[in-house]
Amino acid sequence: MQTVALVGESGSGKSTVIALLERFYDPHSGTISLDRVELKNLKLSWLRDQMGLVSQEPILFNDTIHANIAYGRKGQVTEEEIIAVAKASNAHEFISSLPQGYNTTVGERGTQLSGGQKQRIAIARAILKDPKILLLDEATSALDAESERIVQDALDQVMVSRTTIVVAHRLSTIKGADVIAVIKDGSIAEKGQHDSLMRINGGVYASLVDLHSKTT
Repeated sequence: MQTVALVGESGSGKSTVIALLERFYDPHSGTISLDRVELKNLKLSWLRDQMGLVSQEPILFNDTIHANIAYGRKGQVTEEEIIAVAKASNAHEFISSLPQGYNTTVGERGTQLSGGQKQRIAIARAILKDPKILLLDEATSALDAESERIVQDALDQVMVSRTTIVVAHRLSTIKGADVIAVIKDGSIAEKGQHDSLMRINGGVYASLVDLHSKTT
């Protein structure tokens, strides 16, 4: 089980990699494989069942919190399982404090919840799905510092014992990744662990870290 982080400037192609893995579209050239089998040869519904996606702006339905979490397993879930994944995503406490608890309606696209609350619901849904591959596409980038800390704690728990691909906006969150792939103009410019990439004189990753440290 590995954690692979994709980093690079805005527009370099990081989120495109996530979209290609989910087969939202197929590559014009080249191939993408899962365990040496080309994605296009796998049944699409099966492929997506193997993956859990938490994006910068999670998609929530105008339904209850319970239903939005249960969607991770197409609704076939017990009350105990819902509460267990909500606890794992640091969501149970705030849900329980709502007047209607898990029966609270989130509103169109989750407008009744804060950004951090929406993300934790999306993470609970991903945990319930128990995916073999977890895709995190700038999952904390739209949050304030306190919400980000809570959500990142939840993500750190979920990432254990599964393959995770992280598109990171805050480089400090991916220092411990097994592999960091630096994308520039749609190609991998550098690949390795944090320490080895930082030792590359004039390297792209080292420049990104330096730039990031000056803007935070």
